Amino acid sequence: MTELDTSPLTEAIDRRDVRAFTARLRNEGTIATGALTILTLVIVGVAGVIVAVPVIAGLAASVFAGDGVSPVGLLVSFVFLAAIVLIIVAIVRGFGGAAARRYRLDGFARANGMQWHPGYDDPDRPGMIFRLGRDRQTHDLMRRPAPRFVEVANYRYETGSGKNKATHKWGYVALRLDTPLPHIVLDAVGNNGLFGGSNLPVHFGADQRLSLEGDFDRYFALYCPTGYERDALYLFTPDVMARFVDNAAALDVEIVDDWLFLYAKRDLSTLDPATWQWLFGTVAAIDDKLAQWARWRDDRLTTAPTAGASASGIPGSPAAPLGPPPAGVAREGRRLKRGFPMWTFVVLAAFGAWCVFSFFMR
Repeated sequence: MTELDTSPLTEAIDRRDVRAFTARLRNEGTIATGALTILTLVIVGVAGVIVAVPVIAGLAASVFAGDGVSPVGLLVSFVFLAAIVLIIVAIVRGFGGAAARRYRLDGFARANGMQWHPGYDDPDRPGMIFRLGRDRQTHDLMRRPAPRFVEVANYRYETGSGKNKATHKWGYVALRLDTPLPHIVLDAVGNNGLFGGSNLPVHFGADQRLSLEGDFDRYFALYCPTGYERDALYLFTPDVMARFVDNAAALDVEIVDDWLFLYAKRDLSTLDPATWQWLFGTVAAIDDKLAQWARWRDDRLTTAPTAGASASGIPGSPAAPLGPPPAGVAREGRRLKRGFPMWTFVVLAAFGAWCVFSFFMR
């Protein structure tokens, strides 16, 4: 589905339709009621009045007392009051903008055989970003149920507290695979940080990194479980590697269980038509090669006959060939082993050197 109808994202909309759509969502319980919106406006309005009344009263008292009002004082008061008004207007427009965004995304979803939802708390997905921090939430979630299940959403979670509190923002695309596969991560080189440090939220042991042929290593660092190197080579044939390099080099990739995730450190469910064309062009290019992955089987799941028995289970009977392994992944291939980022060792080494230096300088 590369030919998308993106007109609902940009065309003119009727505010009455937006209000009716918002009211329907509230009646269905899909979004919170308008009580929170009204309460916010009331609090801001009351706070504005409390601050503005003494300023206006002071100016009026000066005028009636015959003291006059200095131009500087008048200008400061005017700017102060204007700031209060602008804050209230911004809040009102913010609520209106969020409602229009929901309306546009829902229209875009319906025009392209998808379903829109404002989001869920603590989404049940096995990817690496979904088990970190707290207050985990998806936003502006899009789903296409067929021909292959595809989900696009923005994701947030928090870590730390107080001054160290941080909100982590991601956008992701999730594709449902035809069979469970080994845990494989493609860390995109192009979006790495300073000094080439990975932008992934977790790190994997360097002994699990597999170098592939051609220029693939220039675009991705591939990690697979120890012992699954041949399986990774079976999955990432040259034609498959070329699809990822040509279409997904700006995204990090994770294959886990029967899911394939594409990650970006920015929102992917947006009102930008070009972003949607790029995402579904990428999905179509990758999906074209996923059929060959459905044939993969883990030979480690084939159970050998016990000593003294044939494959048929009857002692003394002729040995029968073992059947093909079932769909699934053996325990050792289901998850990569976590590692430590290089900067951790650098910091520890620097701290140790400082301690030694301080000891001998006493």
